[in-house]
Amino acid sequence: MRRTSAKQQTGSRAGRWVAAALVAGNVVACAVNPVTGRNQLSLVSEAQEIQLGRQSAVQVSQQLGLVPDSALQAYVQRVGGTLAAASERPALPWTFRVVDDPTPNAFALPGGYIFVTRGLMAMMTSEAELASVLGHEIGHVTAKHQVTMISRSQLAQIGLGLGSVLAPQLQGLASAASTGLQLLFLRYSRDAERQADLLGFRYALGQQYDVREMAKVFQTLQRVEQAQAARTGRSPVPTWAASHPGEEARIADVERRVAALAPGTPASRVEGPQYLNRLNGMLYGENPRQGFFQQNVFLHPDLRFSLTFPGGWQTQNLPQSVTGVSQRQDAMVQLTLVQQARGADEAARAFFSQQGVQAGQGGRTTVNGLPAVVVPFQAQTQQGVVAGMAAFIEHNGTVFHVLAYTPAQLYGQYQGLFRQVIGSFGPVSDPSVLNVRPTRVNVVRLPQAMTLAEFNRRYPSTIPIEELAIINQVPGATSTLPAGALAKRIIRQ
Repeated sequence: MRRTSAKQQTGSRAGRWVAAALVAGNVVACAVNPVTGRNQLSLVSEAQEIQLGRQSAVQVSQQLGLVPDSALQAYVQRVGGTLAAASERPALPWTFRVVDDPTPNAFALPGGYIFVTRGLMAMMTSEAELASVLGHEIGHVTAKHQVTMISRSQLAQIGLGLGSVLAPQLQGLASAASTGLQLLFLRYSRDAERQADLLGFRYALGQQYDVREMAKVFQTLQRVEQAQAARTGRSPVPTWAASHPGEEARIADVERRVAALAPGTPASRVEGPQYLNRLNGMLYGENPRQGFFQQNVFLHPDLRFSLTFPGGWQTQNLPQSVTGVSQRQDAMVQLTLVQQARGADEAARAFFSQQGVQAGQGGRTTVNGLPAVVVPFQAQTQQGVVAGMAAFIEHNGTVFHVLAYTPAQLYGQYQGLFRQVIGSFGPVSDPSVLNVRPTRVNVVRLPQAMTLAEFNRRYPSTIPIEELAIINQVPGATSTLPAGALAKRIIRQ
């Protein structure tokens, strides 16, 4: 959660999309897929696709945040833009950004808006690997995988009688794609993932990258999954149950494609040192200055507050909010900052001026000595009536908004818990919290050959040596790193 980008959340939408008028059962739109050359269902024009992607990308950037490193952003844009310019859809407004998120991931929005997380950047060791990842995401866009899913969702809604005419001015092309973040949860089929892998391989090869590096990405992701499974005690999802091919199958596919290349095929670009030098100084893991959890207690060093969520709830810290969802997923608590409010009273008036929100009996009070307004409420939503508590708390010149709610019929069960969460908000003065520092990637050129264990002793890291082996893509502690090589370690500044 960040002071600079936090905004009051009152049911944001990615924007209003323009869709062609379609009569269910009478009009079916088709378009030629630029990758396959075959006709396919398409209820979304290219202009609409770009508009959806552009507005969703703005929301994703605000919600997740971008890495504040212009040189790194320009580098990723250059690599991705070169690949996209040689793809089947070069005229799209291709945009490539690094998201300030520690989990290893990459994703594409319609229209050519592609994001890779700093968590995945830290796991890779070469530009060739980066090219294969960006190529994969480019493939989702060139093959119109998102457009196909959105079109099918629209057609299903029409067929179910949810509207016989899709009006020209609709808010949201489909319920599953009404916001930028929701687009990220669209799940591709295994066939779509395989096709994106193939296209990514082809695009990287077209720029003469060593496509064997693509397998290293999948191997690293496989090791990350195995390490997470070891920590949680759960086994990785088997290939047959996954929504996309398993890493072993994808590695085998890459190896088959490499073996099938004609002799003399130019594919030698790795660009390892260039890539690693770009990572030097990048944040690694969670950034505690933006808030962090100690079990179910959320602590924020810069804003100097803490909030305790109920035990067992699923919690998440995003740039604009901190949320917790109950184990049964029938209750939620969200904390945000209120922008442009001179105090708790003004913030409360703005909240309760919204249409459909009704205030109960409540008002001025204090929370752990802090001035506050706490009011129960009911609100009408598309899913029905919800009930909860809205708290506006003044602390260090900022108004914090704690919103706790559940379906109206369950409010009696959660009322006491909501009061407990709101009552837990308070100042933080512990120096160990206020002075916590993030960890960063530090790239070291080795003066001599040494094992990973020797490297770790000479250049200590804050992470376990097993994790150090993963981010350097070596088997383990006894692996030898050659003299002159660049290696990553993680340090706390």
